[in-house]
Amino acid sequence: MIQLSGLTKSFGDRVLFDRVTWQIGDGDRVGLCGPNGAGKTTLLKMLAGLEEPDSGAIVRPAHLTIGYLPQDGLAYSGRTVFDEAASAFQPLLDLKAEMHDIEARLSDAGVPQGEHDVMLARYSDLQDRFRLADGYNMDLRIASVLRGLGFSQADAARPAETFSGGWQMRIALAKLLLGRPNLLLLDEPTNHLDLEARNWLEEYLGSYPYAVILVSHDRYFLDTVVTRITDVNLRTLTDYTGNYSTYVEQRDAMLERLRQSKREQDEEVARIRMFIDRFRYQATKAAQVQSRIKLLEKVVPIEVPPERKRIHFTFPSCAKSGRVVLELKHARKAYGPVVVFRDLSLHIERGDRIALVGPNGAGKSTLMRMLSGEEAPDAGARTLGHQVVTESFAQDEAVRLDPALTVYGTLETGSPTGMVPAIRTILGGFLFSGDDVYKKVSVLSGGERTRLAVARMLLRPSNTLLLDEPTNHLDLDSKDVLLEALEDYGGTLIFVSHDRYFVERLATKIVEIGHGSAVVYPGTYPEFLWHKEHPEQVTRHEAQGPRPKRLKPEVQSPQPSTHGSQPKAQGPKPDARETRKQDEAERRRKQRALDSLQKRIAELESRIAERETQIKEIEASMASTGFYDDRAAATATIGRHQALMWEVGDLMSQWEALQEHASEPASES
Repeated sequence: MIQLSGLTKSFGDRVLFDRVTWQIGDGDRVGLCGPNGAGKTTLLKMLAGLEEPDSGAIVRPAHLTIGYLPQDGLAYSGRTVFDEAASAFQPLLDLKAEMHDIEARLSDAGVPQGEHDVMLARYSDLQDRFRLADGYNMDLRIASVLRGLGFSQADAARPAETFSGGWQMRIALAKLLLGRPNLLLLDEPTNHLDLEARNWLEEYLGSYPYAVILVSHDRYFLDTVVTRITDVNLRTLTDYTGNYSTYVEQRDAMLERLRQSKREQDEEVARIRMFIDRFRYQATKAAQVQSRIKLLEKVVPIEVPPERKRIHFTFPSCAKSGRVVLELKHARKAYGPVVVFRDLSLHIERGDRIALVGPNGAGKSTLMRMLSGEEAPDAGARTLGHQVVTESFAQDEAVRLDPALTVYGTLETGSPTGMVPAIRTILGGFLFSGDDVYKKVSVLSGGERTRLAVARMLLRPSNTLLLDEPTNHLDLDSKDVLLEALEDYGGTLIFVSHDRYFVERLATKIVEIGHGSAVVYPGTYPEFLWHKEHPEQVTRHEAQGPRPKRLKPEVQSPQPSTHGSQPKAQGPKPDARETRKQDEAERRRKQRALDSLQKRIAELESRIAERETQIKEIEASMASTGFYDDRAAATATIGRHQALMWEVGDLMSQWEALQEHASEPASES
């Protein structure tokens, strides 16, 4: 389809590509990977024809159509979202307009018969072309793509200029997908998408009939969509068959072989130089010395990419919080006429790892601000638990940094003394090395500021983290540093992320935000998706064993006998001795009832512990490599996990109700 031949590209004295030869076939789905600044975006621009190579050629077929989506910078105005997306079908729209024009002229009785016949023939030809191009399904295709990318029906009728930059990029992506070019070039297409839209795009690209080349820092997206990875590094392109996970394994093995070859070459060159230096001035060895000098001149040094150190970071220690970390009760939040939450109640306990999911604009960031205390609910209450130390990362955290500080000073300020020696290591993990650490924050780009804000968060002690999109602008290696640190984090974690790999590795509970409420799903993100895709099975499970409400259990209180403390209406008044006997009997009956309650509570606690052990064993198997390879077995295991989670919830409800009932005799005595 498209071929690079001897391509060279440089900016000043920095060479990005040096005599590169590469080709893309029809239907290839290629992911470009490599360190920041290696030339991935530049390569996409050259393929799109927006930049020219310094030398060499890019060979394209004459019929090739190319669509390019940059990272940002596109904006639309003057039309509604639907009309802007429909402009991808401009040839079809032109056919449709001409057909309508002919229809209007044919209704004119004054048109001569000969002209009438010509118009009929033309109309028939246009109609056939319109039908063959699937023009009658055009509106349906537009609505389907806009809905998949998160636009509601009302949004489609709104002017395009009323949308923010992220939504403008969604409009651009919709136009590209509807246009179906032969070569689709996407530079970070998931940057402005929420999880639902990202999942939809993943499925769409998986069945896209033409070639796709994309750059993405979303590992799960790369694993699912691409069938080939091209590594952009050391001024050349290296292909690896398979998805991103396969590429990492092959690349690491190749780099190890390359480093070994480099070591062997260096040792051989050192031996030759030693011989030359030793015998340079001996006449009897002159021929051998000259031979070895010529041999050295022919040696092509093996170039090895600089090895990036694997950084493993541990959060600074912090005192453990109480069992209840945060709680919202009947919270309401509105901005003018827009009601975000009507009656929100959310209970967060120590050790929870909660991912907030939902479409953009549903209220995820609003909920994070209420949980962090940055904003108070309009009604209801927010309760912070005992000894809770929170650390928050907002979407606009980067703009809150002090522009007068240096990169190093930003991390040093507010960090515990014991963490200061780790500052340079952490900065290296987030791409700040050498003299970069002495740059002022004011001169950093938006992406660099975000990376710095994430690094600063890692150095502050806390037992509760609230993170709103911490992975934006992070490359894959920096994400790994953050992910590994969060996996080892011993506190409570509440986060928003549109990176599915990140969510799947961290979340043990999902909270779905939307329609003014928050619905809690115990379990991992794949379980949440399974729950959404199989609502009929969940409904059937609930019908078989509905969860009890959190009310007192129907425990039968001991009823007094006819000879008990309540005398007969016509009987004689009991004396003091008889009254004492009746009181003692009543006390014993209450004690027996309380003992029975305590026994049932102990039984429930035993059953809860047993079920929780089973849940942990299942979660360990679900986290193992290859769990989802056998889809049938995975579905059965997920179903078992879901059933156990519901059962534990039922048992906990009963336990709490029994505990409340058991405390009543003590308070009444």
